[in-house]
Amino acid sequence: VNGLETTPDRLTPQVDLIFNALHGEYGEDGEIQALLDDLGIPYTGSGRLASARAINKQLTKEALKESGLKMAEGLVVSSEDDIPLKIKEIFMKLAPPWIIKPLDSGSSVGLAYALTVNQLAEAIIESLNYSDQTLVERYLRGKEATCGVVDNFRQHEFYALPPIEIRKPEGHKIWNYEFKYNGQTAEVCPGNFTDEEKRELAEASIKIHKILGLRHYSRSDFIVNPRGIYFLEVNTLPGMTSESLLPKALEAVGCSYPQFLDHVISLALEK
Repeated sequence: VNGLETTPDRLTPQVDLIFNALHGEYGEDGEIQALLDDLGIPYTGSGRLASARAINKQLTKEALKESGLKMAEGLVVSSEDDIPLKIKEIFMKLAPPWIIKPLDSGSSVGLAYALTVNQLAEAIIESLNYSDQTLVERYLRGKEATCGVVDNFRQHEFYALPPIEIRKPEGHKIWNYEFKYNGQTAEVCPGNFTDEEKRELAEASIKIHKILGLRHYSRSDFIVNPRGIYFLEVNTLPGMTSESLLPKALEAVGCSYPQFLDHVISLALEK
């Protein structure tokens, strides 16, 4: 405060609102939200319980099980499991290739692609360095898409932004942490999707936002596969950097960054 470090308990009389832009661990997993709730300080983004559930990829899938959304088959591996035995189970239930990702991390940290059992073992062990549990899913081929949702925007209770198509660098199977922030990927907004695909992506993103009880804004990721659109995961606090996707989608509908910040702050203060 005023350029000096302070403690959370001293914030209450000095701030009107916390704008939470902490993408990923701590800021997006309900921890900061719980602290601010206890202090009675308004903040932007989803609440503690919705945040804690949404950052856990398996809990999210379970919450959406009855939604009708397509999702990749997957198995959870814990650091306490017998890893060789678990790998055998995965091989018997899921055909390769596989995607491996920590169960509760953001920004594609620890994300890996595996085609062989040896690669799968290495990826699981590496992923468990980032979380006590990791999720192994069947790899889905197709276009990567992401679609943002904003609350109470332009006369809509839930407004879906134009879906963005994410084009990975040539020869790479996944869009990992490095590619996300070094500018090597191409983001096309609006994406090269059919009108039907755009409609489905928008409807799915709003459905996810509502079922999970998210608020203010969110962004959901998908694979547009020949068999349909598959949900991957949701971001309750999407990245807000110059390389991030939500600001690009907002720009595409004529909403400037300051206008969006003002809108979100207004939503948080209304509560």
